[in-house]
This record gives sequence, C-alpha cells and structure tokens, in this order.
Amino acid sequence: MRKIDKIIIHCTATSEGRAVTVDEIRRWHKERGFSDIGYHYVIYLDGSVHEGRPIEKVGAHCKGHNSNSIGIAYVGGLDKKNNHANTMTPRQEESLFKLIQELKAKYPSIKVVLGHNDFAATACPCFNVSRWLYLKNKMAQP
Repeated sequence: MRKIDKIIIHCTATSEGRAVTVDEIRRWHKERGFSDIGYHYVIYLDGSVHEGRPIEKVGAHCKGHNSNSIGIAYVGGLDKKNNHANTMTPRQEESLFKLIQELKAKYPSIKVVLGHNDFAATACPCFNVSRWLYLKNKMAQP
C-alpha cells in the first residue's frame, strides 16, 4: 500500500444542480489522456459517496501531490451563471465531512486535508477547506 498523508478536496466544475456520475467523469479524464478517473471518491448531489480510482492506485488530481494523497471531488463548483461557487448541498457537505473522518481513522498517517486551490492556481473546490473543516469540527464537538 502506498503512503497516504493527505486528502485533497476538489469539485467537478459543473453547474449547480447538474448531476454527474463517476462514469461521466471517467470518460472526461480518459479523453484528457488519464488511464482512469483521477479522483478516488466522488460525492453526488444527493450526498451518496461513489468510488472512483482504487485507493491503492496513485490518483491524477493534483500535480505533484498524487502519490501520497486521496482525491475527493464533490459534484458542482459552478453556480447557475457558471461562476465559481461552493455549491455543495447539505447532504454533500455532511457526506464529505463523514468521509474525511472515516479516511483519517483508516489511514492515521493523514495529517493534512486541503483544497486543490491550496496547491495550484485554481478556484477548485471553490471554498476554503481549512476554514470549513475548522467550523465543522467546532460544531461537532459537544
């Protein structure tokens, strides 16, 4: 098993409310020359979590950080006018937080959870992951 020490959050850069599947993203990524979908997990609009690339395999989601990370994308990231925006539904937000907690428990070597925008000049995932996690953790404490 590869050494995993970070989770990197992404969005699919699709319009708010537009349903997108793992198979569709896989097709987009293969058209760009990838061997498979770049993300390890995709969170659909209804909050369901779907596996993409097997976690044992290096992802293709964040240049320079793929070998030691898990890539998670939520469907969305663009508002109705195609501007960058955090379009996560409440169910997506809940599922993302839960998935992060589960992965951190399964892989104790994970010390960092950041957005794609923390590593590259991109708006993706269209929100500040560190701030979001801080607030979610604070709300989750008794």
